[in-house]
Amino acid sequence: MARLIIWNLVTLDGFFEGGTKWDLGFHGKAWGPELEALSMEFGASAGLLVFGRVTYEGMKAYWTTTEDEGEVKTFMNALPKLVASRTLTSSDWNNTEMTADIVGELSRRKQALDKPIYVFGSAELADSLLEAGLVDEVMLGIVPVQLGKGAPFFKEGARRDFDLVEARPLSNGTILARYAPEGVSL
Repeated sequence: MARLIIWNLVTLDGFFEGGTKWDLGFHGKAWGPELEALSMEFGASAGLLVFGRVTYEGMKAYWTTTEDEGEVKTFMNALPKLVASRTLTSSDWNNTEMTADIVGELSRRKQALDKPIYVFGSAELADSLLEAGLVDEVMLGIVPVQLGKGAPFFKEGARRDFDLVEARPLSNGTILARYAPEGVSL
């Protein structure tokens, strides 16, 4: 059975993007050899990448046009991808499927796959997957930046408790924090 892992970079004040869409400048402060190695681990171990529609559009635009010829580009374009969308029904990005029933589809995929399923970005999708009880782990890169405004990663709503699995500092001050939703054992 596959584990569903949410991965995102967030600021100290909880934002996953700045005041405008795709304002991700703070990612540069987190990026370095350690985060690159983690990205390589994701690429080597992933059974499926999952995106919400907005994140998918940005990821597709970047990874299909970047001139960076590194391993991350290779796995981003090669790995199977599933996109939650009520408006899109097909994609020309390699190995990409669309679904309007992301909860049902991920419930099936978790049973069928044996490699991790990673949800990248996609704060609204992450919230709905947490609400549905499908998430096994939330992995955050907490970047030592306070933006003051932006899009919060966690949405307002019901309280959720998490258990700390691991916290590891990177040399650039970013903290990698892994949490399991309360009651989920890893």
